[in-house]
Amino acid sequence: MADELKNMNKYKSIIKRVGRNHGVEPSIIAGIISRETRAGTGAGLVNGWGDNGNAFGLMQVDKNWHIPRGGWDSEEHLSQATGILVDIIRSVQRKFPSWTKEQQLRGGLAAYNIGLDKVHSYSRVDENTTGGDYSKDVLARAEFYRRNGY
Repeated sequence: MADELKNMNKYKSIIKRVGRNHGVEPSIIAGIISRETRAGTGAGLVNGWGDNGNAFGLMQVDKNWHIPRGGWDSEEHLSQATGILVDIIRSVQRKFPSWTKEQQLRGGLAAYNIGLDKVHSYSRVDENTTGGDYSKDVLARAEFYRRNGY
């Protein structure tokens, strides 16, 4: 992850600003960027497009659900994607009001990956996500970035 960290550091000030503006820990944003695009260096990423041309940018905004904004590694893109994350976390909070904040965050991360309709319970929050571990992996990556100043 050392090479990825070096690349992520190019976006650190933008990530922190976007996090502050949206009330999201910068480490969570970095965790998503790490999972989705390995800080822009992931295999299969062509001109910012991944997922067979269906997802755009460092945080892989799905063009089938959203109109991607900004350059693939721009503050505008990160702000849009973080806004999408905030909205989906709020939707999880409404759908699962008895969950703890940490559980709602995990549910929001899973829903960011697969959509709210595919999140059914906390015990199986990642069962439909890419690799079956999306929220858990993003949080592990976020912890790495938190320890590295995000």
